[in-house]
Order: sequence, then structure tokens, then C-alpha cells
Amino acid sequence: MIIVQTPLRVSLFGGGTDFYSYFSQHGGCVLSAAIDKYIFVTIKQRFDKKIRVGYTKTEMVDTIEEVQHELIREALRKTGIKQGIEITTMGDIPSAGSGLGSSSTVTVGALQAMYTYLGEIVTADRLAQEACEIEIDILKKPIGIQDQYIVSYGGLRLIEFTKEGVITSRRLNLGEKGYRLLSNNLMLFFTGITRSASSILQEQNNKVTDNHAYLQQLKQFAYDAFNLIENGNVDSIGEMLHESWQIKKKLASNITNGPIEDYYEAARKAGAIGGKISGAGGGGFLLLYCPANKQENVRQVLSGLQELPFSIERDGTKVIFNYRRVDMR
Repeated sequence: MIIVQTPLRVSLFGGGTDFYSYFSQHGGCVLSAAIDKYIFVTIKQRFDKKIRVGYTKTEMVDTIEEVQHELIREALRKTGIKQGIEITTMGDIPSAGSGLGSSSTVTVGALQAMYTYLGEIVTADRLAQEACEIEIDILKKPIGIQDQYIVSYGGLRLIEFTKEGVITSRRLNLGEKGYRLLSNNLMLFFTGITRSASSILQEQNNKVTDNHAYLQQLKQFAYDAFNLIENGNVDSIGEMLHESWQIKKKLASNITNGPIEDYYEAARKAGAIGGKISGAGGGGFLLLYCPANKQENVRQVLSGLQELPFSIERDGTKVIFNYRRVDMR
């Protein structure tokens, strides 16, 4: 029995510049953070040759081709596991439409679990790269490539994508006090609206050329925020999140809606400096930057929403349990 823990993430700045259609022409950059909310993947050998996959439903099949969970199916193909396996996934949040990168978290976690089962040690970079291949190249999902890297590596990172396809990652070295301050000033509230991000992301992907000026601004926000936070000016990202959100809403229709705008404006009036919908938009979790002395006011005006307390997670995907029985016969 092997258990892998993989963090979810909040994307702070630069989202949209991690689309291949954009960074292959102009280069991209995001500032993103892993958080201490997770998806767990377990894997164990079966007595028989069947494949059992457990998530919101249970599948029991004879071949990989019959597996309906497409991320698990393609991870099995990628790692070469063909039969006699049992895999389950469990998450700390609603798995669909959260905006916290859950699909990439599942993919990276599944790959980590399967390679560990095979006795192979693989790098975070390889896990992220293969997760991108599964989600984008094989399954043709209209997504960027930041989620796979931040959940593989963990921490708070500036991730850059060059026109030549080279991907580099720099961890922000804030120290314990800096991480605590930033974590304490960020709040997450579940809007209760779950949505499929595909249509929003597809429209955003199709409008990359039209949105070039906006995307350039969003990319610069990522660099500026990295430098400001590294120099100890953590509070500066509150207003930057607000400015970035105003631009992000222009990238595609349905990124925001009436209820989301009402929640956001109520939070701002109550003391939140800035924020955004995490992920593609349209629903999921509302991320806010709010000083500690104003947070109770924000909780009161958003009392109809469920808060998700969180901290920045230093580690990326990792094995937290690995028990192998040795056959002594």
C-alpha cells in the first residue's frame, strides 16, 4: 500500500501567460503557491488481474482501455502498469470546478504513486512534464502548464516559460515569519458555484492574440510581486491582486458574474484589499488578501460562504506511506 499526498494550489499572478499559444510567442511567467489542502492517491496490488479505480464512483474493469477516469487511465498508460492494481483518490475539497488545480493535482499524484509502486524515483520536473503531456497533449484540455509544476515542486514560486519551451522555477525564500504573514493575510471562500473551466479556458486560449496587452500586464504583475514580496513588502500584493483581477476579467466572458462581483465588493468594503477568483473563473473559490484586523468583518459579510483556512505548503507531491509485504516463501 502506497499513499501519495499532493497539494492543491492558488495562482496569484500571471495566469493565462502559461498557455503554450502565448508563451511560445512572448514568454510567460506566473507566481503561484501550493497550499496545505491535498488530494491523496492510494495504490496497491490486487490478488487478481483486474483494475479497480475508486473516486466519486467505483470502476472495476479488465483492461486500461475500459477505465473511464481519463487522468488515471492515461497515467497507467504512461507508467506502463496494465493490470492487477487498485487505485483510489480522495480530496480535501470538491474535486470538480474548484479553481484550485485539482485535475493537475490528481494527475501528478497518480504518476507519483504509480512510479513509486514500480520502485522508480522520478524528479518533480519529470512528474510535471508528464502530467502536462497527459492533460494537454493526450487529452487536449485547454489549460496552461503552471498547475502541474507548482504542485510537483511545492512552495511559493515564480515559474517562467521561455519561447523555446524551457521552464524554470524559483522559490521565494521568505523565511518562517514571511510565510506565516502571507498565509495569515490570505483567505479563501467557496462561492458554492462549481463550473467546468473548459469553455472559459478555450475562449481565453482562442483570444490570446487579442488579449496580448492584457497578458503582458499580468506577466509583469508576477515579476513585480515576486520582487516586492522577496524584499519584505508582503502587503503590496493586496492592491496588485485587485488590479490584476480587473484585467483578468477582460480575458474571456463568464470569468465573473453577478454573485461573484457582489461577494467581492462586499469583501472589499469590509476591509479586504484585493482578491480574485482562483483558477479560470466563473465560480469555485474566492481568494482575498485581507489584513488580520479586518478578517472578522469579511467573515461576517460573507457568512453565507464556507471559508477554507489554509497555509502555504512548502512541499510538493510526496509519498507519505509506503508499506510493502515481503514474501518469505
